[in-house]
Amino acid sequence: MGPVRGGLILSLMPGMALAQDCALQRPDWDGAPVSAVQEAVFLASSPAALILMLGTVAAIRFKSQWGSLAAVLGWTAFVTFLTMLAPASRKLAMAEGCVGSPALFIGIIAAICVGMIFYTAPPLKGR
Repeated sequence: MGPVRGGLILSLMPGMALAQDCALQRPDWDGAPVSAVQEAVFLASSPAALILMLGTVAAIRFKSQWGSLAAVLGWTAFVTFLTMLAPASRKLAMAEGCVGSPALFIGIIAAICVGMIFYTAPPLKGR
């Protein structure tokens, strides 16, 4: 094994910064890589997501256009925080394996928001 490959392997091993990041984000992590489904469940059970889900259900129940707009804006802010405002710590934790990809969660939320907008839209006149 040459020095280039040896250095490459050592650079891919988790370091102290990665271990600290996982200890902060997921203190009960068992060492197994987190899948997208597990990450979606984890994100959906966060307090912010539960409050937004309650707002989504209320907007659908009362068929409120303004309520659905507020819920969509809230979900947009939550997803923006996940993807743009805290990406450095998430990337380190994803490299370690204690945080999974949020893509499935974001796709589910996008589908819920689109469905909510269509459901609360005013009926077409003339049909």
